[in-house]
Amino acid sequence: MASETRDDRRERAAISFSLNDPTVRATVYQILVIGAVVALGWYLISNTLDNLSRRAIATGFGFLGREASFGISEHLIDYSPRDDYGRALLVGVLNTLKVSFIGVILATLLGTVVGIARLSSNWLVARMAGVYVETVRNIPPLLQLFFWYALITESMPPVRQALNPIPGVFLSQRGVWFPTPMPDPVWSTMGIALLIGIVAAWGVARWAKARQDRTGQPFPKGLVGVGLILGLPLIAYVAGGAPTALDVPVLQGFNFRGGMVLSPEFFAILIGLVVYTAAFIAEVVRGGILAVNWGQTEAARALGLPQGRTLRLVVLPQALRVIVPPLTSQYLNLTKNSSLALAIGYPDLVSIANTAINQTGQAIEGVAIIMGTYLSISLTISLFMNWYNKRIALVER
Repeated sequence: MASETRDDRRERAAISFSLNDPTVRATVYQILVIGAVVALGWYLISNTLDNLSRRAIATGFGFLGREASFGISEHLIDYSPRDDYGRALLVGVLNTLKVSFIGVILATLLGTVVGIARLSSNWLVARMAGVYVETVRNIPPLLQLFFWYALITESMPPVRQALNPIPGVFLSQRGVWFPTPMPDPVWSTMGIALLIGIVAAWGVARWAKARQDRTGQPFPKGLVGVGLILGLPLIAYVAGGAPTALDVPVLQGFNFRGGMVLSPEFFAILIGLVVYTAAFIAEVVRGGILAVNWGQTEAARALGLPQGRTLRLVVLPQALRVIVPPLTSQYLNLTKNSSLALAIGYPDLVSIANTAINQTGQAIEGVAIIMGTYLSISLTISLFMNWYNKRIALVER
């Protein structure tokens, strides 16, 4: 009995000693937290499935193969109401990617310009940039979308009185119509040539950097890269017969036929997201530039570099290391804010998914698709920006 008591004491002492170990204690706590999360998830899923079965509500993603039976005003791929829900949602994803991709590029350009303008020695330019940033940042983005949509639709004339600033281009309340090239095999060839030009320009840039590191002699990689990217498609265009046939929009009845149209909804969501996000990017750029030691600018000026080249070659490359991490957050915000397009009728993923949910009643699956899509896009942006951030980071010796 005494021997058992001693063994029990030794066992309790060993357990007590283990729990006093921070590593063991942290592991036990993590296991408990993971177990609680799994149990909660299992309870929620099982309770949801039970409630759905009681109400005879269908579950699963089988509805994606059924006919959608609704039209979509804007689509990058062929679509008709006879297509299934899966293709309709794909159209929504592509529309979301289109406005997000273009918006990121334009917001970066505008934000960089405004951020530099805020540091301008010109009093008027600096104050105007400051007013823009402080005004736009403090107005909710949804209200800005309503403003731009109303401005575009109310300021443009009806279709029959459409403005014609350039031959073949028409501006009206229903959007901007412009000519598009007629189908021709040369366009595919030009696309391939463009890809080859981009790869070749990247290779030249790497070779030029290695050459400059080795010899100290610069190489005009920018001009050569632009020449490859623009020149190869131009050569392919000329070699393919240089087709000039255009599909010009023509007014027929109450609307135009032919060509391509950019809708007021697309313009409103694009302008709203760009203007709103650029105000935040401007502050990110301004903060990054101010983070660069003033001695770097003085050294560049002592070498005789003009102000423009000092900013481009000395300040901005160093400021990027400070700018990129918060800039990633702004890209993510712009992408997620694109879901506000539902409010002005732009057919993005959220809008099309809501229509599908209303017709099928499968809200859980629809919301899961929306969440999964935005999560995938956000993670992709984060991975790319993290890779770029590591690439430009200072390498410590």
